[in-house]
Amino acid sequence: MLAVEVSMRSYATKFGEDVEKWGVVGLLHDFDYERWPDPPDHPLQGSKILKERGYPDDVIYAIKSHADYLEDCPRLSLMDKTLYACDELAGFITAVAKVRPEKMKGMKAKSVRKKMKQKSFAAAVNRTDIVNGAEDLGVDLNEHIQYVIEAMEAEAELLHLV
Repeated sequence: MLAVEVSMRSYATKFGEDVEKWGVVGLLHDFDYERWPDPPDHPLQGSKILKERGYPDDVIYAIKSHADYLEDCPRLSLMDKTLYACDELAGFITAVAKVRPEKMKGMKAKSVRKKMKQKSFAAAVNRTDIVNGAEDLGVDLNEHIQYVIEAMEAEAELLHLV
């Protein structure tokens, strides 16, 4: 979740959006997953908790919209689309970093794309979501991957990827 937070904060800065709000969305988007891993409980149970605690509606909506199976929550805002675009990708980049001797340092989109072709590597990560996320965000896939790599590399120590 920290990798998604880092990615969201970086994109918020790039887009001139509220960095704190976007960071919270990235940090909290899967907070309910361990307790309620099955759809539709995740992220609906977490959304209820956030509502009870007074989180803004747009934060809650963005978190709900990252789940494709919630058909009544299409991704509408830039924040919604960015969360979806960063979610699976940040996890995949983390997996790539963990098998590299140099971790995040010097990672390139090309090496991530190469690993994406290996179906057995980080098999739980949905490659289609990665591709669709960049497309929905309106950015080139390679540029998106490199942007998230750079955001994560800047916070590699925090992410324990050094």
